[in-house]
Amino acid sequence: MSCDLDIELEDKALGVAAVLTQSTFSQRYREYLEKAGVLDGRYRAQKLPDGTVALPVLKGKLSSSVFEELKGSVAPGSSCSETLILNPVLSKRARVQSPAQKLRGDLIELLEYHDISWKRDLERDLPHSWQRHGDMIVLSEDCFCDPLWNELGHELWTAVASSLSARRLAKQGRVCGDGKRSPTVALLVGDNGWVEHVDNGIRYTFDVTKCMFSAGNISEKQRVASLCCTGEVVVDLYAGIGYFTLPYLIHAKASFVHACEWNPDAVTALRENLKLNGVSDQCQIHEGDNRQIKLQDVADRVNLGLIPTSEPGYPVACRVLKNTGGILHIHHNVDCFHSRHKQLDMERPEEDSGIWRRKSWEAWAESAEKYICTTLSQVHGNLWHTRILRLEQVKSYAPHVDHVVLDLECRPLAKGTMEGTLVSS
Repeated sequence: MSCDLDIELEDKALGVAAVLTQSTFSQRYREYLEKAGVLDGRYRAQKLPDGTVALPVLKGKLSSSVFEELKGSVAPGSSCSETLILNPVLSKRARVQSPAQKLRGDLIELLEYHDISWKRDLERDLPHSWQRHGDMIVLSEDCFCDPLWNELGHELWTAVASSLSARRLAKQGRVCGDGKRSPTVALLVGDNGWVEHVDNGIRYTFDVTKCMFSAGNISEKQRVASLCCTGEVVVDLYAGIGYFTLPYLIHAKASFVHACEWNPDAVTALRENLKLNGVSDQCQIHEGDNRQIKLQDVADRVNLGLIPTSEPGYPVACRVLKNTGGILHIHHNVDCFHSRHKQLDMERPEEDSGIWRRKSWEAWAESAEKYICTTLSQVHGNLWHTRILRLEQVKSYAPHVDHVVLDLECRPLAKGTMEGTLVSS
């Protein structure tokens, strides 16, 4: 975008190259120049007082052969010459800006108003994407970090909000390492952080300054929504504001969900979201550390949606799973780079990256499966077998780190069977 603006400013100062001809032939000229890739569509044609028309052309594209073609084949009898359009006017198409382009232009004007020179380094410091929740924009943490912005104070944030057509503005910080994944979001414009978000027909409300919203898990939430859980009891060990609890109830038609959550602010939002979607009577919230809950032998399905790892919840999941068995949905961040060195020992360094990433996932899944199978036998007092139903990526969490989900079927072995069986697909 910086390069485009520089070119535009240069064009205004020096003029735009153009082909001059009589108005009678201007349309034929335009059609030919556009088809030949010579017409500069960023600017409007200019009609001069003598009735001639100047058609803007791209710099360096005019040649003697173009002029010969125009006069000889395109419009015989016409005359044409090269000229300059001074003070060129942008075309309607060029005036349509993306929100990021508009924000950039508005901020340049703001800096000029304060006699602050625009620096190229600021280009990389601008946001090019953001989250929108109703009338609130949430910026990422990696923008507006240059100390220069501090000189503008609150005026900067009101200008950003206005440019992006938002009434409220917030900026993300790093997620707290408090075990509750509490966000450090600063409210910059507005008096409260409560927003409402609609995802796959489900209404979520939450305070962005206190609760995380996992916008990147859309595909997994849609998959959960597509499951058939009629008549099933689900235990959601890391419910948050209801990212998976609500799809299980509303779309997958689970009969009941036990939702465990230890962040008080997330619990407040979860209660409100259950009410908003009319399913409060189908869910019991267990507030606090899920390792302390008294549930056991209740779940047909357990959701373990905590990243970077749900491992602390494995024993709990085994305990709450029914004696007849069920399915665990386990989320985990797999460090593929570390796994490649540790598990594969770089035996084939030329190996396709997709293959070794998949092998990294499988190495983690097999380890988790083995642990859970052993734990199930210990918790329930009989032997179990497990089977990997599905192992897929949810999203890329960081370079060489993949957020994956494992669907693990767990069933007790029939009496008399002497050993458990691990079967991976």
